[in-house]
Parts: sequence; structure tokens; C-alpha cells
Amino acid sequence: MGEKEYKMQHLEFIQNIITRMNTNSFQIKGVTVAIITACLALYASDKTALMIFVPIIPTFILWFLDSYYLLQERKFRALYDDVASIKNPPLCNPKPYEMPIHKYTADKKDSLSFWRVFFSQTIAIFYLPLILMLLLLFIALNIKCIFVIL
Repeated sequence: MGEKEYKMQHLEFIQNIITRMNTNSFQIKGVTVAIITACLALYASDKTALMIFVPIIPTFILWFLDSYYLLQERKFRALYDDVASIKNPPLCNPKPYEMPIHKYTADKKDSLSFWRVFFSQTIAIFYLPLILMLLLLFIALNIKCIFVIL
């Protein structure tokens, strides 16, 4: 195999990892919606306001996990760019078949910061409205309960 074939195979390996990260991110969003839906269904059956507050915790945890996967995906995309020689100069100079994503840090590229990913549009626009909706619903139901008691 020549150098070009090695490079193509290396790029294919990286692309497969990027696809896997993207699939994981999509599945995490599906699990988040399933948890919220299940808890809201439980609330509808027994009217326990706590069932609206409970999914906020796993939603935060899944938000962190989804951000981690997106960060990894961005690192692999930067690696892909370096292997494919798209960016000049490259962020790192990986050897053939090397995947040193630990070298891709926020110091080298601003978009590789965890908190930047955490609050990025693709992540925050999904999780933040869900959490705000659950908090507002929980507060509204508890205020209603206080007025009923009084």
C-alpha cells in the first residue's frame, strides 16, 4: 500500500469515529426526551409534582454527556482536517494511524473548550428549554398547590 492508501484508510477510521460520536449524541437526546416523557406521564397519573422536578437531574447529566461527545467529535474533526491536510498550518502533526486527540485542546483552538461546547447552539438550544420548561412547570404547579391549601 502506498502513502495515499494509508492516508485514505486513516481518514476512514477517523470518519467512522466521528459518525459514532454523532450517533451517540443523537441517542442521548432521544433518551432525554424519553425520560422527560415518562416522568410527565407518571405525573399525569398520580399528580405528584416531584415527578416534574425529577427529570431535571438526568437532563443535566445527559447535557454534560452530550457535550462530552460533541467535544470528542470536534477533536476528531480537527484531527481529520490535519490528516487530510485541510488546515495549513495543522494544529498537530499526527503520524500515520495515530489519533492523538489529547493534543487537541482549547489552547490550540477555541472551539475545543468543554464549556464552549456545553453552551454551544447545537447543545444548549436543546437542553436549556427543556430544563426551563420543567422548572417553570414545577413552580407553577407548586404555586397552584399553595393557593389551593390557603
